[in-house]
Amino acid sequence: MFYVYILTSQKDGSRYIGITTDVERRLQEHNNGGAEYTSTHTPYSLSWYCGFPDKNAALQFERYLKSGSGHAFASKHLLS
Repeated sequence: MFYVYILTSQKDGSRYIGITTDVERRLQEHNNGGAEYTSTHTPYSLSWYCGFPDKNAALQFERYLKSGSGHAFASKHLLS
């Protein structure tokens, strides 16, 4: 299973969107500074995630959520 997830920084409210096969492990990696892009915004909390049986479908949805319209969709429908 592949998971698309959204993390929210407890420090400044910024969001990070990613994909993984293990959501708990990935959240720990982000919070322990193991991901360079997010290391300055720790700690994070898991705001949303969704499982996909197909890696390509998960990658496409992650890419959409990172787009302008995807950010709007997430704010209105996934994080409200």
